Amino acid sequence: MLKKLKSLDDKTVLTIGRIGSVLSVLMYVSYVPQIMNNLHGQYGNPIQPLVAAINCTIWVLYAILREKKDWPLFIANFPGIIFGLITFFTSLH
Repeated sequence: MLKKLKSLDDKTVLTIGRIGSVLSVLMYVSYVPQIMNNLHGQYGNPIQPLVAAINCTIWVLYAILREKKDWPLFIANFPGIIFGLITFFTSLH
């Protein structure tokens, strides 16, 4: 199986990367319902979104500090910083 994966063409690999980036952004946008609940007094646990924001910050730094910038990695993780921090701060009570 691994040998077969190594032989994927560039177009397939690019498609997989794009799908992964879209899913990553959607994962962090899915914090919106929790943010709304937090704002209406139904507070969620702040730990997971804080850890997600820290994780995304590390990946964003890695993406932009590389000699050859990794923009797909940056784009996939930057929303996680924003939505993770908003979710974290709105969950504090």
